[in-house]
Amino acid sequence: MTETDHRRVLLIFSGLMMGMLLAALDQTIVSTALPTIVGDLGGLNHLSWVVTAYLLASTISTPLYGKASDLYGRKIVFQLAIVVFLIGSALCALAQNMNELIAFRAVQGLGAGGLMTLAMTIVADVVPPRERGRYQGLLGGVWAFASIAGPLTGGFIVDNLSWRWVFTINLPIGGAALVVTSIVLQLPKRRVEHRIDWLGAGLLTGAISTLLLAVTWGGHQYAWGSGQILALTATGTALLIAFLVVERRAAEPIIPLELFRQRTFTVPAVISAIVGFAMFAGIIYLPLFMQIATGATATSSGLTMVPLMLGAIGTSISTGRIISHTGRYKLFPVAGTLIAAVGMFLLSTMDVHTTRLVSSIYMLVLGVGIGMVMQVTVLAVQNAVDRRHLGSATSTVTFLRSMGGSFGTAVGGAVLANRLSDKLHQIPAASGIDASQLQSAAQIFALPPALRDRVGEAFGSAITTVFLVSVPFILAAFALSLLLPELPLRGRDHEAAPAPAEAASEAAAARAR
Repeated sequence: MTETDHRRVLLIFSGLMMGMLLAALDQTIVSTALPTIVGDLGGLNHLSWVVTAYLLASTISTPLYGKASDLYGRKIVFQLAIVVFLIGSALCALAQNMNELIAFRAVQGLGAGGLMTLAMTIVADVVPPRERGRYQGLLGGVWAFASIAGPLTGGFIVDNLSWRWVFTINLPIGGAALVVTSIVLQLPKRRVEHRIDWLGAGLLTGAISTLLLAVTWGGHQYAWGSGQILALTATGTALLIAFLVVERRAAEPIIPLELFRQRTFTVPAVISAIVGFAMFAGIIYLPLFMQIATGATATSSGLTMVPLMLGAIGTSISTGRIISHTGRYKLFPVAGTLIAAVGMFLLSTMDVHTTRLVSSIYMLVLGVGIGMVMQVTVLAVQNAVDRRHLGSATSTVTFLRSMGGSFGTAVGGAVLANRLSDKLHQIPAASGIDASQLQSAAQIFALPPALRDRVGEAFGSAITTVFLVSVPFILAAFALSLLLPELPLRGRDHEAAPAPAEAASEAAAARAR
């Protein structure tokens, strides 16, 4: 790539990073504010849905944005996603109850789905795979920066202003993103006619929604063997089967099932989903542990997240540079998933007596592992598929990561609710207390000292169980990463670039001649 091309790509990246900052910041800025939001609006049992509604909407809309951008151009659709996101943010700031907040978070998610997938699709349009690692490392760096700034900013806002500013702050950032993208996103226009798979999108939405409800309500609101949970599970399964049937016959399916016949696509895609599952279990429930179990303020709980994000940002950027230099990428998801599993297990050993230094080290380990995986899975997929499937493949991987996050948050919420209920019943003085009566850290701290400590320990134990449940999933991702084929990274025009070893052999042969 020439210096002129490099400058042009960096200019385009400035616009993409502004959009990515919006989506990434909102996912993390809410995490430290959730305990306060729940305390104000009520509904601890709905806490996970504040996150899940956002992730579900972004998950479903992700593949649709890929098709729409092929039809109408990447720039205009990317800017539309920003506008939808800002509308959702404004509505969230005005929410008066938990149901409204959940609905408006879904509107935000509809915009976020386009911000995330189109940023990566535009990267694939303008940068060849061999050079894509260092640029995607920058996007990973933006994500990691937002992951650091988000909890800190959210904590500061909650402690000093109103939680509603957590959403209002998106408006000036989004306005700036619109201005920047209008100026710098000068992209070639190649209209590709598509049929939008509305039926497939509807069936997929219904399937995921009902299955998430079954996971969220099971064992807490209804018994696992109750008619309600069985009906939700059966309905979700039937809708999922119908979706697979429709996708096999659709002219342009929302998720091309033929991609899953390629191991080079399936393995990194599933790894991405599992890592998304684990990542959100950490990001969402760690601040809750810090605030309720250890008595940290919202700002302090945001500070405790910094090591996790520093680990992620450091390995995301360095991994991208190493891949661009060597052309090798398999090592990173193998090592990353194993390190992340160790980090998540260490988090599961925490209790109310764990020092901040020790918990920071545990979070750093988890962050290092996650940073080595997140961007590499996208790169591996983009490098493996035909160019005609580039947009669909990218959006599908992003979709699966978000879906993993949705189920990770929902499963985490279900584990937390069930475990907390059991722990509270073991406290004689708390026998008359229901978990739904403990809506915020402030309410817990208002309890008599002896009871407050026992309840805090109960919360801490319940939350660390969420981390422990995530460990087998990450180990499954590690096992899958061992099966990941490593193809030579392609150069411009989607031509295969020789791997370093092959290049060395060719050079030696040339010298011999």
